[in-house]
Amino acid sequence: MTLKVINGDARQWRAYRFPPRSSQPSEDWSGDPAGLQRAMADGFQQGIEKGYQDGLQQGEEAGRQAGFEQGREDGMKLGRDEGRSEGRRAFELAAQPLQAISEQVEHYLGELEHKRRQELLELVRKVSQQVIRCELTLHPTQLLALVEEALSGMPGEPEDVQVLLSPEEYARIRSVAPERAAGWKLVADERLALGECRVVTPQAEADVGCQQRLDACIDTLAEHLHLTEA
Repeated sequence: MTLKVINGDARQWRAYRFPPRSSQPSEDWSGDPAGLQRAMADGFQQGIEKGYQDGLQQGEEAGRQAGFEQGREDGMKLGRDEGRSEGRRAFELAAQPLQAISEQVEHYLGELEHKRRQELLELVRKVSQQVIRCELTLHPTQLLALVEEALSGMPGEPEDVQVLLSPEEYARIRSVAPERAAGWKLVADERLALGECRVVTPQAEADVGCQQRLDACIDTLAEHLHLTEA
């Protein structure tokens, strides 16, 4: 390339040459429109194939990454679930002896509580019997009050009534209250225990003794203490 230097004003100037627009000679398709059409079609097809290959590569990479992430999450979840299951099975296996011991202790405590309630019920029975005996000893005529209460609901005339008592009660009532004993037909019955009393009329017979009343109270208490079998 030849440069032309321009002198002037004590400064040197160099002419600038613009580079050619293309280093490759452009093809002239003016005489071959069919070739131009084929070239454009080939270029379009090459663009499609290149785009397809680039998209396929990017899609495969994205798919592998997404599959890896999904597989990792699924694997971690599966591992956690299996770990929990294994831990639970190991715990249940280790806890079996403790469960058996716990059931034995619970059974023992249940029997102990049942026995304690039975002993309490028996204590109430014995104390009540002692109180009844003491009360009848001090006030033997209280049996006659029970007789009057029973007669109010029984058929028959009072003169036809027999009051059966134990020999001890019979003797004590005739001793401390002869006037009241005279108004009743008292009969000493050796089959009856202390505190027992039966009222007999020609139409009916009633047990007005203290024992049957005490038994009814004890049964109610036993039911309250859950000692009554279903």
